[in-house]
Amino acid sequence: MALTQRDRDILDFERSWWTATSPKDVQIRERFELSATRYYQILNEMLDTEEAMAYDPLVVRRLHRQRDRRRRARLEPRVIEEDGTR
Repeated sequence: MALTQRDRDILDFERSWWTATSPKDVQIRERFELSATRYYQILNEMLDTEEAMAYDPLVVRRLHRQRDRRRRARLEPRVIEEDGTR
């Protein structure tokens, strides 16, 4: 499946969204007319495609690492210290 123009725009946006002054969710709504939830659904599906990797391997690898870190954090049990703190 070839990347659409919107797919390429999303990957381009992920490369530099933090340079803007407005919050990311506001930028997503203004630029793509999508909710943040729908945006991340599209992005996550796209990250697993060869076409996305071919288009921008650095961004795709960075986003894979971030996604993997978040997954591990959710799945790993929290350690509770003897004094009751985490």
